[in-house]
Amino acid sequence: MIQQRNIAVCIILSIVTCGIYGLYWLVCLTNDTNTAAGTEGTSGGMVLLLTIVTCNIYSLYWGYKQGEKIDMAKQKKGMPSSNSNVLYLLLCLFVPVVAWALMQNELNNLAA
Repeated sequence: MIQQRNIAVCIILSIVTCGIYGLYWLVCLTNDTNTAAGTEGTSGGMVLLLTIVTCNIYSLYWGYKQGEKIDMAKQKKGMPSSNSNVLYLLLCLFVPVVAWALMQNELNNLAA
């Protein structure tokens, strides 16, 4: 089951905790997207570990794949896909929190 999260609260908590909540949010986004798409992709914990080990390079690949998984989940629900893979990739490169907020918004829409 996908949990709806308040995007503003997630961003504020990420800032207040100096990014620690952001890491938790990254894990939750990954797990929720895997659940929504019905795939057994890389777990949230593994994504966090790979992102740290590769000095954030893995997060670019992760952002691109998240776009594919969200589109897959939208198609399963009969919603039109937005093909936002490249958008998430570029946002993960420059402002990751915006990419996470957009992903969370899509997941919130899927959960509703």
